Amino acid sequence: MFQGASSLSLDTKGRLSVPTRHRDVLNATAAGQLTITKHPHGCLMVFPRPEWEKFRERVASLPMSAQWWKRIFLGNAMDVEMDATGRVLVSPELREAAGIAKDAILLGMGAHFELWDKASYDAQEAKAMAGEMPEVFKDFSF
Repeated sequence: MFQGASSLSLDTKGRLSVPTRHRDVLNATAAGQLTITKHPHGCLMVFPRPEWEKFRERVASLPMSAQWWKRIFLGNAMDVEMDATGRVLVSPELREAAGIAKDAILLGMGAHFELWDKASYDAQEAKAMAGEMPEVFKDFSF
């Protein structure tokens, strides 16, 4: 289970360094193989390959009424591999789709990660924090 936020900077080639606390797990569970695709909220999803395969199967089995979402998730998926120093290349197309130029936030979301442009994430988080908490949290104890 991946959790926590990491501030990252992409290099001039569009590579990001996976935080060291996640590298060993990713190497052990996915041999350093990841899949990156679009997320409907404007960020990218980064999956260890075994988790991607589960997600891909779920998406592929959706009915024709979800064809555009199949295209968004599956048609934009890029397989990548961590290099010896723990870097992965984020394609120009995916960087553009998420508005990521340099500064990014990598969020551990359980079985996968979200990769956000830092400014976009900060704005979305501030908006969420200023709004009402979703109904599902009304009886949640903190």
